[in-house]
Amino acid sequence: MTGRRWQPGSCFLPSSVLTAGAGPLSFQALHQLYYDPDIENKNVAQKWLMQAQVSPQAWQFCWALLSPEKVPEIQYFGASALHTKISRYWGDIPAEQYDSLKTQLFAQIAHFASGSKMVLTRLCVALASLALNVMPDLWPGAVAEMVRAFQEEGVGADGRARCLALLELLTVLPEEFQTSRLPQARKGRVREALAAEWASVCPLLRQLLRQPESPGTVKARVLKCLSSWVLLDVPLSESEALVEDCFAVLTDPELFDAAVEAIVNAISHPDAQRHVSSLLKLVPQVLQRQDQLREAVQSGDMETSHGICRIAVALGENHSRVLLDQVENWHSFLALVNMIMFCTGIPGHYPVNETTSSLTLTFWYTLQDDIMSFDMEKQAAYLQVYRPVYFQLVDVLLHKAQFPTEEEYVSWSSDEKEQFRIYRVDISDTLMYVYEMLGAELLSSLYDKLGRVLTNAEQPTPWQHTEALLYGLQSIAETIDVSYSDVIPGLIGFIPRINVNNVQLADTVMFTIGALAEWLSDHPVMLSSVLPMVLQALGNPDLSVSSVSTLKKICRECKYDLIPYAANIVAVSQEVLMKQIHKSSQCMWLMQALGFLLSALPVEEILQNLHSLITPYIQQLEKLADETPNPSNKVAIIHILGLLSNLFTTLDISKKEEQSEEGVPPVKTSPSQLGPNPVVVVLQQVFALIHTILSKWLNDSQVVEAVCAIFEKSVKTLLSDFAPMVSQLSEMLGRMYSTVPQASALELTRLMVHIFASEPEHFPPIKTLFELVTSVTLSIFQQGPRDHPDIVDSFMQLQAQALKRKPDLFLSENLDVKAVYHCGLISLEFPESPTVKSTCLFYAELLPHCGDVPAVGQVVQEDGKLLLKAVLKAIGGQSPRSLMEQFAEVLFCLNKHCPTLLAMWLKEALQPPDFPSPHVSAEQKDNFAEQILREHVNKRRVKEIVKEFTLVCRGLHGTEYAAGY
Repeated sequence: MTGRRWQPGSCFLPSSVLTAGAGPLSFQALHQLYYDPDIENKNVAQKWLMQAQVSPQAWQFCWALLSPEKVPEIQYFGASALHTKISRYWGDIPAEQYDSLKTQLFAQIAHFASGSKMVLTRLCVALASLALNVMPDLWPGAVAEMVRAFQEEGVGADGRARCLALLELLTVLPEEFQTSRLPQARKGRVREALAAEWASVCPLLRQLLRQPESPGTVKARVLKCLSSWVLLDVPLSESEALVEDCFAVLTDPELFDAAVEAIVNAISHPDAQRHVSSLLKLVPQVLQRQDQLREAVQSGDMETSHGICRIAVALGENHSRVLLDQVENWHSFLALVNMIMFCTGIPGHYPVNETTSSLTLTFWYTLQDDIMSFDMEKQAAYLQVYRPVYFQLVDVLLHKAQFPTEEEYVSWSSDEKEQFRIYRVDISDTLMYVYEMLGAELLSSLYDKLGRVLTNAEQPTPWQHTEALLYGLQSIAETIDVSYSDVIPGLIGFIPRINVNNVQLADTVMFTIGALAEWLSDHPVMLSSVLPMVLQALGNPDLSVSSVSTLKKICRECKYDLIPYAANIVAVSQEVLMKQIHKSSQCMWLMQALGFLLSALPVEEILQNLHSLITPYIQQLEKLADETPNPSNKVAIIHILGLLSNLFTTLDISKKEEQSEEGVPPVKTSPSQLGPNPVVVVLQQVFALIHTILSKWLNDSQVVEAVCAIFEKSVKTLLSDFAPMVSQLSEMLGRMYSTVPQASALELTRLMVHIFASEPEHFPPIKTLFELVTSVTLSIFQQGPRDHPDIVDSFMQLQAQALKRKPDLFLSENLDVKAVYHCGLISLEFPESPTVKSTCLFYAELLPHCGDVPAVGQVVQEDGKLLLKAVLKAIGGQSPRSLMEQFAEVLFCLNKHCPTLLAMWLKEALQPPDFPSPHVSAEQKDNFAEQILREHVNKRRVKEIVKEFTLVCRGLHGTEYAAGY
């Protein structure tokens, strides 16, 4: 760092604007930052002060800003500037001045011990940063010296203030270490030195915590200090006595939260599991809190119950394997498990009456994993003890999953209802996991309980109980293969007997049927039991999501078994669609369901159903096409186009499998056997109408996207069956893009190139379309592409796809390959990462064709150096590090396909001293070039070389910041 160095006690005040120091300008800027109501003025002041803080002159003015007559905000800025200089510009300070700076900081901390708390904290952080820069070599025993310095009577503050200042300093020291920018090797040494200083800190903290006369503020700071130090890998065995002292203060409401935090931090540290004897001593300490926990639950003290639960879960979740291994102490660990079970089943509804039970769910996963990880013999012994516990857990979880009374539920806020929904999903996930331990016995247990509930006429059960049991069964059936379960037939039989008298129960019934759709496909005889319920629910807007998603699942899994019900399903669906019962997204799902269903019918019946299904929408679309464009008819047009898109997404007759004789595998029917594809028939009928709509809405990207989506989804579903429309669609796409270029048209063109460019009969229209959209996009680049990153991204993807699928497209005389190449160079400098990725992909596909496509070979020979420079500039720091793999790919391709040219270009490009970065030496650049030129085969190695070089270019090599990269 050049410029002024630090001078102890100096108050030199520069006169320039940036270095105005403690003069009027800096005070004015600080006043503006803190008190000016104008946000623009605040921003200007903040920017100026940030620059001042890192300027060389900050060493001088920061002391002046700390003078006693200044207001706390100005003093705070001075202390912050001091910390910034020490932590980031330590090299400014001559070694002979370290002691002087340390002494001044001690003096300032002693002064502010009785002053502003925020200034004191920043000064403590500054001294902590100094200590980290010089310990252990230049300041051995730093922490012990800090303790002694603040225990001396001569320090200018009363004893309590000195004590609090010392505790603040001891607290921020480990925190500053965690965020420091020390080199990795040095950081390890400093960590060891700090951990060794715990011997000076721990006795002091114990003494202050145990002294009856210690004020609450001091004890609270002690607890915070412990939380900070345990992050330094302080062995639990060396702090167990202090942690046990923390349990003693859990009875003090003022200290409770801080004590919980300290205990949880100490227990949760990964290193704690090495200290088994210390952990075993903590188990009784946790169990002794059970009375306090129960009293808190009974009195509705959610904070206390939450805190004690956190401690129990921290011990159980982090150390279940270690504690399970202590066989002689199995009773105490089982007692801890039961304590956590109590927390899981804590009375009240989450999140309104309690927020504690959700903390425990991960513990049950961890315990199960640890039990199942033992060898078979040991596992069997533990399962004997813990299987009953997990069956109890299922009962507890289903009780917690129950809805409140309808009156209570209505009073909940929307946020509370959403939290409860997420909580039930978490319970569902836990039940699914528990199934792995309890197996089919769990399904049988839930089924038996549901059976008793539904058949007990003498003692009616609240609907919440029925719903919870059904929810449990649904949770398992949704993710576990229940094909061979003997309870599912009975469950399907039970479902129609359920008295569905409210929305929540009806929703769960629907989702349960949906979860069993795959089972129903193997047992189609049972469809008649549940399908009427689903079709009836379709007419209820409150059951929109559950009924439509369930019908979609059934139509997808059972379509060949639904043929007898098809007319009814279509009729009911049409009715609810016409009545507009459902929201737009559910209407889309319903169309997908009908697409699956119709796929199973003969082509003639598909066409008949399509005619009745979509004719009303076509008529509506014709009417809308005649109207003057406005926001309301835009919404209607997009909705109808969306319905058609979703219908065509799943209407796939090519995947139809003919029913075959028993024992004979089903035969996949080829499209030629089926006659004209119904989707193509419909598309041809509505093509002119779509064209009319486009002509009026061509400037609206959302309508254009909706039109493109119809064809995109149809092409993806039909593949070669779409062939009759390739020429028509290519022509329309070309006109559309020529008039108003939009990314969605490029995306559809890319799909067409991918599927049809290799087909000789379709190559001419695809070639014409490709050349046209390329020409139009080149003109966009000439006008300035920066405002169209989506078009640039899609264009680069299209060019890459063309090179990959049909490089012959680049042989055309009508294609300006050189212009496309230069568009790529422009695109590489875009700030949007997806665009840069697509461009790198384009070059990775282009370079292999240097030999077989003359125009590509010529442009690479002439302008390959420009591409290399753009890549080097990106590696040098212009582009985010997350994109380095893509740039490495381009480098690899250059080396593989143009090795001689690359060697020459690298030599020339890396010649300038500061290119691609001022952080790299000539030797490092030469080494990089040699390494790259050596790798013609190993792409992974090139990525590693680029990754290493970009860190050097950014000045990050060898830093901890880069370690995670």
